[in-house]
Amino acid sequence: MSTYQSQSTQTIRGTQSFVSTTNWVWKHPGVVALEVLWRWLWGIPALWITARTAKRILNVHPVDWTALQHISLLEPMHAAEILAAIINVFATPVTQALTWLAPLLMLTWVAAHTIGRTIVLHRIDRSLQPRPATFLLLTLLRLLALALAFALWWYLLLWASTTTIADHVAQGREPNVVGYCAWVIIFTMGVFMLWGIVSWVFSMAPLMAVARQLTAIQAIRASLRLGALKQKLVEINLVMGIVKLALIVLTMVFSASPLPFQSVATPEFLRAWWAAAGIFYLLSSDFFHVARAVAYLQLYRRSAGE
Repeated sequence: MSTYQSQSTQTIRGTQSFVSTTNWVWKHPGVVALEVLWRWLWGIPALWITARTAKRILNVHPVDWTALQHISLLEPMHAAEILAAIINVFATPVTQALTWLAPLLMLTWVAAHTIGRTIVLHRIDRSLQPRPATFLLLTLLRLLALALAFALWWYLLLWASTTTIADHVAQGREPNVVGYCAWVIIFTMGVFMLWGIVSWVFSMAPLMAVARQLTAIQAIRASLRLGALKQKLVEINLVMGIVKLALIVLTMVFSASPLPFQSVATPEFLRAWWAAAGIFYLLSSDFFHVARAVAYLQLYRRSAGE
């Protein structure tokens, strides 16, 4: 039996369980190292391919960086004209690149996630029996659900830009930039909350599959029939979303902290600082991904024991 399973089985809130689980994960860096390893083994080649593709597009369609630097929200019409011109130039080559790059990244991510997370879960609990085919299918379903969430978010942003900017310009009025920003914030937070409420199923189903040797459909059904435990899982999922937002804000603060000293800081130092800030975010994000998996498995074991 794994170390994390020896904790008390008393009824506790999901956030309380998450805090204790985070402490357990912190004391087992080897588990986090495995998570970081498989993610980076996929992420570094994926980033290299994406950067090479972007560089090839920029070589054929160079960007007027000077014009971009002079964009200001105080002149929304001028900014819109510059952005529209750039989008018109890049729309076709970017679309053509995405037709092969997006499926490649998605399929390789599904394979890497299946292999890597299976190894991590077996390290957390040796009693879990691998089910790679089921895990792969559930990972693909999660990725498709995430794509639908992004599609919904993008559709809402298009609606906001049409009603607050495009329609105003067509009628000869000033675009409502403040209204657009307000809608962006509302829709972004709304889709974020919606994903936090429903996405726990796609995190719990793989655990159910390896814990009870279920098929993909059986694992999803079993996840939806967890009764009162679902509330704790949703709670942890929302906390995870808030933590990731906090990490993004913290990384942005770290990235911006040397800017007041830009006159004395060398470009090499700034690039190294920004790279360190990015690595900090990635390592922290991987840590909390492991913490969520352990928290879900711990809550399920306790619920089954009770």
